[in-house]
Amino acid sequence: MADLAIAAPASNHTSRRGSAFWLVVPGIVFLLAFFLLPTLQMMSISFVERATGDFGVSAYVKLFGSKVYSRVLGTTFMIAFQVTVLCLLLGYPLAYWLSQQPARRQRIALMFILLPFWTSPLVLNFSWLVLLGRNGVVALVMSNLGLPGGDDLLFSRTTVLFAMIHTMLPLTVVTMLPVMNTVDKRLTMAAMTLGASAPQAFWQIYLPLCMRGVATAGLLVFISALGFFITPALVGGRQETMISQLIITQIQQLQNWQLGSALAVVLIAAALLTIFLYDRIFGLSTMSGGQTAGSAEGKLRLFGIALTKRVGGFFSRVGEVYGRTIRGLPARKLLSAYCTLVIAILLFPIIAFIPMAFTEGSFLSFPPKGLGIRWFEAYAASPLWVSATLRSFAIGIVAAALTLVIASFAAFALAKSSSRLAGFAFLLFMAPMVVPPIVIAISLFYLFAQLQLIATDISIVIGHTVIAMPIVFVILLATFKGHDWRLDQVASTLGANRFQVVRRVTLPLVRSGVVVGFVTGFLQSFQELTVAIFLGGGLKTTLPKQMWDDITLQVNPTLAAAAVVVLLIVIIMFVIIECMQPRRT
Repeated sequence: MADLAIAAPASNHTSRRGSAFWLVVPGIVFLLAFFLLPTLQMMSISFVERATGDFGVSAYVKLFGSKVYSRVLGTTFMIAFQVTVLCLLLGYPLAYWLSQQPARRQRIALMFILLPFWTSPLVLNFSWLVLLGRNGVVALVMSNLGLPGGDDLLFSRTTVLFAMIHTMLPLTVVTMLPVMNTVDKRLTMAAMTLGASAPQAFWQIYLPLCMRGVATAGLLVFISALGFFITPALVGGRQETMISQLIITQIQQLQNWQLGSALAVVLIAAALLTIFLYDRIFGLSTMSGGQTAGSAEGKLRLFGIALTKRVGGFFSRVGEVYGRTIRGLPARKLLSAYCTLVIAILLFPIIAFIPMAFTEGSFLSFPPKGLGIRWFEAYAASPLWVSATLRSFAIGIVAAALTLVIASFAAFALAKSSSRLAGFAFLLFMAPMVVPPIVIAISLFYLFAQLQLIATDISIVIGHTVIAMPIVFVILLATFKGHDWRLDQVASTLGANRFQVVRRVTLPLVRSGVVVGFVTGFLQSFQELTVAIFLGGGLKTTLPKQMWDDITLQVNPTLAAAAVVVLLIVIIMFVIIECMQPRRT
């Protein structure tokens, strides 16, 4: 009887966990309607002949048979690969250094690192246009130091790589850091106690334990880099043209949906292939509990681990040589100096852009010619700029709220549910992170054109919600999984009804995660450009779209004033996030 008494509550608990899954249904319906089905519909266009409407593959024949398109494809993949490798090499020491810091200092340093990531890519890249120009401060410094090439820094592969790395390095760090924070540092101490050197303990113990974070960071950076178009368009030349630029040209200017869709299919296929290879080599499937050590997957995974150990062995010897020959330069001080330099470079274009907005001249330059608020007055007096700012605010708030509601229900359901469909739901909510924003934008453009919803605020809200969904969902899922649900059960046992439990127990404890999710969704929407380009129809102009038009059509310091407004909003949001964090020492 005692066994039955114990089993009955467990059965009821399992039933309640399973019954929570229905809360994920609205999110599944939303993503099916505005992400999965439009994407599949857009992909199908690439197999429809423009002249006859019959099935055909002429777009792919043209795509892979033309030297021009083949070169652009090769350039895109090569730049994405180079950016990924360099981001991992440059970002790993910074993430490692952060993981060694106390919690509060880590959060503050992370805010400075993430500030460039949440600052509009338009602001960052236009700042580089000014700073790296022939009359820019970098060229001036190089000239004073007697270094050649200062007048030819822009519109090259090196500049594109530098600007893309500058944008993606924060994502690399913030992806690796949580895994590093979970590594038990006593393991390396135990290894050194047993006779291993510090380099051996790091490369043979610590690095393999961090490889899940490194692999995930590489995956996200590579997929994100495939869809870049702002950076190569502003600071690159013709030789640095990437696939997303061709998609915009084919669809917006040439109205060639067949070829534009084929290019989008190539982007999606590259992203899916990357996920497949990463899962086989690095074992990303183990994050969801799946592994087959004796299969081909397990062998490839073991190969990846063996490769890591080989590389680790090489650098262990390098570390030992360093320790014997350069004793006067402590590695910790060098690491701190390196990380300080990297953070300074990340902040440099943002800090430099602020005084440009206060120039009295008619052109942007650094340092600015005179100081004043002339261009802020022009910004405030311009109906175009003000309306674009207000529209971005309104769309951002609505998109963040919609994303938060859908993602909250879904995250709560997956945190509480034991349904077999939980894995499918998780993959569906993460899928928009895999598909480049340019593909999502053109898919929704094709759908909303049929529904006559182009150039409406609601279409932009839906597009921003789809793009923001994965990251907000991950934040809320982590929040709900970290919540101790026994506290809710205790409150219910003491007589509180369900509403009182949610209001007085659950919400206060998950409040910080909810606020971070809302702020993240707002920033994703407020800074997003691609959806506004397509779904705005040239009539509904958001602030990023107005900044893009200003950069491509007429450049004046009003753009810098608008950029300072954007930066101020981002900083305020960061302060809100920091204020919502639990106080720790």
